[in-house]
Amino acid sequence: MEKLVRITDTAVPLDIENVDTDQIIPARFLKATDKNGFGDNLFRDWRFQKDGSLNSAFVLNDPAYQGNILVAGNNFGCGSSREHAAWALVGYGFRVVISSFFADIFKGNALNNGLLPVQVSPEFLAALLQRITATPDTKITIDLEAQTLSVADHSAVTTFNIDPYKKTCLLHGYDDIDFLLSKKNAIEAFEQQRTYV
Repeated sequence: MEKLVRITDTAVPLDIENVDTDQIIPARFLKATDKNGFGDNLFRDWRFQKDGSLNSAFVLNDPAYQGNILVAGNNFGCGSSREHAAWALVGYGFRVVISSFFADIFKGNALNNGLLPVQVSPEFLAALLQRITATPDTKITIDLEAQTLSVADHSAVTTFNIDPYKKTCLLHGYDDIDFLLSKKNAIEAFEQQRTYV
């Protein structure tokens, strides 16, 4: 995975609550067995009309909003446990999703795939969505090491929680296997100290 230490970028405001994993990546696109190409179908039924043309009313098709940070409404990633939802978000180019609540399984899948879910208070989220919608070039900084989110040219700063193990993995670009491999020397040293009968 790509390391994630600190990101400063503009954001895409998706002011919709209860976005489920079928809306993130519809079930008909789940036939592939690897992560490639899922970003092409992120929010497929919202991004495109039935005839395949772009839906100009959907925020991801609005050129005013760019960036690798998605700011979403409350209860993001609810519904089924499909890991493909995280694959699609990362495949599209998002590195961070900000919401006031994430479904637990989605949160785990996101962290396992290099996507940082940042949970903030409902009040902070509402103010952030309002700010980004009104001023699309607003810069947001997420500092994973300090566990802070700040808004440029604004006094808005908040902290967020993250599992310490997952934080270590994101900071170093590790998946679970990479993390174990990073401990190889310590494991070998421990094995050499063991006495076998």
